[in-house]
Amino acid sequence: MAQLEALIPTCTACPRLRTYCRQVAADKVKRFSDWTYWGRPVPGFGDPQAWLLIVGLAPAAHGANRTGRLFTGDRSGDFLYAALHRAGLASQATATDREDGLTLRGAYITAAGRCAPPQNRPTPQELAACRPYLQRELELLPQVRVILALGGLAYETVVRAAAESGQVRASVRGAARPRFAHGAVHSLDGWLGKPRLPLLACYHVSQQNTFTGVLTPPMLDEVIKHARALQAL
Repeated sequence: MAQLEALIPTCTACPRLRTYCRQVAADKVKRFSDWTYWGRPVPGFGDPQAWLLIVGLAPAAHGANRTGRLFTGDRSGDFLYAALHRAGLASQATATDREDGLTLRGAYITAAGRCAPPQNRPTPQELAACRPYLQRELELLPQVRVILALGGLAYETVVRAAAESGQVRASVRGAARPRFAHGAVHSLDGWLGKPRLPLLACYHVSQQNTFTGVLTPPMLDEVIKHARALQAL
């Protein structure tokens, strides 16, 4: 896993994303003018013995693209890590930078895309280029029992990665593909030799959702509670 985490920041597969990330890192914004931005693809982060894999969309331009750690340095991360702390999965409720002391216990966080995309919209081709990293992470996380996808694009990325593996039932392919719905569960039976691997859907922890009440702290707490129940089955 350490080798994979070191490899991901060197990826140059998507020229549009690499140009955008470098531009953001060079131009910065006034409130972060004293920062040296990460400006590269962002690797996963967490416990190598995790039972829960959390999949987000992509780094935020002035969040993880600045700090170099997923969901770190932005409001989405504040919302997510507070919930993980309440659930006993994170050592603290805040995430400001890679040296802030935050550790995860039983959870690993990754993303469908590893580079910050313009307007938060990676293209299908860019997401496809990143899927092998997700597949490799799952191979290196043998204790994962539940996958939690934050948002529809992350959910679809996991479903596609499972389908491309050729190891799961036909229910993840074609007309029977599961659709995203908050709280929905779909079993990716057979993936990586696991007889049962639940995929749990949750609204993304974006400001658009959390500021408008589409996703509230109790709702996220309930999803994490549901994940624990699925782990025990």
